[in-house]
Amino acid sequence: MSNTTTVVNKSLVKSTAKDIFFIFFGILLYAIGYTAYILPEQVVMGGVSGISALLYYAFGIAPGISIWVLNITMLLIALRALTRQFIIRTIIGVSIMSLLVGALQPVFQAYPIITPGEDKFMHVLIGGALGGAGLGIVFSHNGSTGGTDIIIALLNKYFRMSFGRAMQFIDCTIISSSWFLFHSVETIVYGIAFTLIASIVCDYVINGTRQTVQFLIISKKYVEIADKINNDVHRGVTLIQGQGWYSKQEVNVLIVLARKYESQEVFNYIKQIDPEALVSQSFCQGVFGEGFDKIK
Repeated sequence: MSNTTTVVNKSLVKSTAKDIFFIFFGILLYAIGYTAYILPEQVVMGGVSGISALLYYAFGIAPGISIWVLNITMLLIALRALTRQFIIRTIIGVSIMSLLVGALQPVFQAYPIITPGEDKFMHVLIGGALGGAGLGIVFSHNGSTGGTDIIIALLNKYFRMSFGRAMQFIDCTIISSSWFLFHSVETIVYGIAFTLIASIVCDYVINGTRQTVQFLIISKKYVEIADKINNDVHRGVTLIQGQGWYSKQEVNVLIVLARKYESQEVFNYIKQIDPEALVSQSFCQGVFGEGFDKIK
């Protein structure tokens, strides 16, 4: 086996181990929010967790068991519509989720960290934030917790329904069904609040790690600025030649991609070298490649 192959294998093992660790940590966060804050307040959210919560409130079925059974059942139904990689990742994620929910629920029942009904909205807020952060970490590391993603994949394939519309339809149906158990509009509102909070936090966690800024810098001292950014900020600089439309004179434009937290450092160096430089800064949803995120 060549040295190159050995290095690649070690890198792959290290990357996989890192993903597994963060998937476990993310699911742990979700399980804590679900068992410590949501189940005691009898809130029904979207997804399989919401169905499991309904079954628990109505029939006393342990959520850890119903989460696993429901997900595996849906996987079997949708087996032909899903990829092998998605199925494997989902089985792993769902198994970890079921084990953690099953282990943590009796712990928080015996040693509760909240008093149900004391400040319900705050508990839903904390539960939603923990759940969203956990899912964001899982998705950022190629993990899957299954859930209604399986049904959404089927709806998208056979009925040409968009993922967003399918997700809204399923979540609203599950949350609204809590009316038949509690006869309370308030419970539905709390379920919607949890889903919105978790969605916002999840998006923030996923995109927050990828927040990158792009600079377009026009300056006569472009050589000094480029060297400074390259040597001190350790970011690549691309030089392109342009022409001012009004002046008809040639200008040199620097393109710099940097992390959000590095942007102030870039600005400081530009200001030191050429306070009159023309600088444009824009945010990028994500940048992939050398020095940034890997394409997954």
